[in-house]
Amino acid sequence: MIRKAVLPVAGFGTRCLPASKAIPKEMITVVDRPVIQYVVEEAVAAGIRDIVLVTSNSKSAIENHFDTHAELEASLEAKGKETLLQSIRDIVPDDVNIISVRQGEPLGLGHAVLCARPVIGDDAPFAVLLPDVLVDNGSDRPAGCDLSGMLASYAQTREAQLMVEEVDWQHVERYGIVAPADEAPEAGSAADLAGMVEKPAREAAPSNLAVIGRYALPGSIFPLLAETPPGAGDEIQLTDAIEALRARRGVQAYRMEGLTYDCGQPLGYLEATLAFGRRHATLGKDFRSLMSRYRMPEDPACGS
Repeated sequence: MIRKAVLPVAGFGTRCLPASKAIPKEMITVVDRPVIQYVVEEAVAAGIRDIVLVTSNSKSAIENHFDTHAELEASLEAKGKETLLQSIRDIVPDDVNIISVRQGEPLGLGHAVLCARPVIGDDAPFAVLLPDVLVDNGSDRPAGCDLSGMLASYAQTREAQLMVEEVDWQHVERYGIVAPADEAPEAGSAADLAGMVEKPAREAAPSNLAVIGRYALPGSIFPLLAETPPGAGDEIQLTDAIEALRARRGVQAYRMEGLTYDCGQPLGYLEATLAFGRRHATLGKDFRSLMSRYRMPEDPACGS
């Protein structure tokens, strides 16, 4: 089983400006915790035990969030605030390691993943989780179950896996779209790929299955990344290395069953807040009541 994951967190977060000017976009809060904590919880629930943060010199807040804060813990303990104390002690289980490596220059997602090579090694498979994408398995499915399913598919086939979800055909130009080699996979299963197309026009899209920021990759991707020249945006693209991998040993698309929220842009963040807030264990009831006060269809500003 895959036990290691890479989370690239070194980007500027320009889609979240001005909120991300001084605060890492990954630390913007959805209900009661930063976005990246949800992603780490997803990884841990799927069996990941070594989490490599590929960070930069402006992202120390992320490392601090997952570190021990002795003074705060002592203060909460002295004041008898046991619930709050436990909430910060439980951010990372004792058997999970948070490891940070630096990406000195913003040279693309592929380069960020390559920065984790000394920690992961060329022989071990690993996962990549984009930290601004939240995967919502719903209230009736275990946390991290889509990721668990993708990792299990890798364990069975030993082929790289790209998690995909179905999107509206009119929006395919916003995503990386996969081209299944044969039939598209059913939800909760994987299928071989013939290739990928980055942000295709509607009429050129081979499917409406979009890559959503979860990958299971063999360590052999690292030599390919090291040889990958700059591509789109003059950056080293992970998709270019994955395409080279596909040509050599095959790549599969794993179709998720849940939903995703792109918290790297404001509307996705707001949607995630609504979804997670409505069913929050302690705040959900009051949040739903609060939202009912803002349902004003008669207000012209709300539309028809």
